[in-house]
Amino acid sequence: MTDEQMTDEQMSEPMADAPAPEQDAVVAEQAAPEAEQAPPEADAPVAEAPEVAVEREPAPVKAEKAPKADKQAAPKKARAEAPVADAPVAAADERVAAASEAPAKAPAGPRGVRLKYAAEVVPALKRQFEYANPNQVPRLEKIVVNVGLGEALSNAKAIDAASHDLTAITGQKPIVTRARRSIAQFRVRTGNPIGLKVTLRGQRMWDFLERLTLLTLPRIRDFRGVPSKSFDGRGNYSLGMREQIAFPEIDYDKVDRLRGLEISIVTTAKSDEESKRLLELLGMPFAG
Repeated sequence: MTDEQMTDEQMSEPMADAPAPEQDAVVAEQAAPEAEQAPPEADAPVAEAPEVAVEREPAPVKAEKAPKADKQAAPKKARAEAPVADAPVAAADERVAAASEAPAKAPAGPRGVRLKYAAEVVPALKRQFEYANPNQVPRLEKIVVNVGLGEALSNAKAIDAASHDLTAITGQKPIVTRARRSIAQFRVRTGNPIGLKVTLRGQRMWDFLERLTLLTLPRIRDFRGVPSKSFDGRGNYSLGMREQIAFPEIDYDKVDRLRGLEISIVTTAKSDEESKRLLELLGMPFAG
């Protein structure tokens, strides 16, 4: 078959797939404006994968801070009058119950022999001695308790032991008395500790006198009263004791050695008669 025949046959056969020339022209005209509107292939966006919806917890909402109050602008009284939360009723009831169950404290004012002096002794002395002025009535000024410690020159621990006993008896720490001059016969030099002393005043003085007359003196073996001739002529009375174990505050098992002590009661009386009557009314048991 010659080329001319093949060309005729091919041209005579209908081409189903090839578009007609008129259709091609119409398609070309429609595609031209789209090509102008479409961006170049290099700038065309790349198709992205579809996003998967993920449920997220809502973020916590922050509470807005209240504006700070101006302390300088607010007066002090306004802040003081701010309402305060009341305590629970149960807690208040417990405090009240605890306060009611707590033991009552001893009164801090005068008590014991001191009250007796003001209520009974002063009127009795006024009637007996006919004082024109209440300030003339004799009264206690102080009580001095002394302990001599000659053994302290050779035993240094004697000061500590005697100080412990005297503190328990009087309720007050004693002071150390020292030698004022040197004495060769006693081997004492100036400044050596030779004793202890306690000076009691006020309510502690009255308490010591009450314990002395009601507890200590009756505990002495074969006690028949204190001597009535131990006044110094100016209204002061001195009493000596041979053993400190007569006081109930001393534990006999803890005493290292028996020591004597001297008690001096200083009054404002002008005569021994007035001082003796004062001590009698306060409970001092005189022998005769």
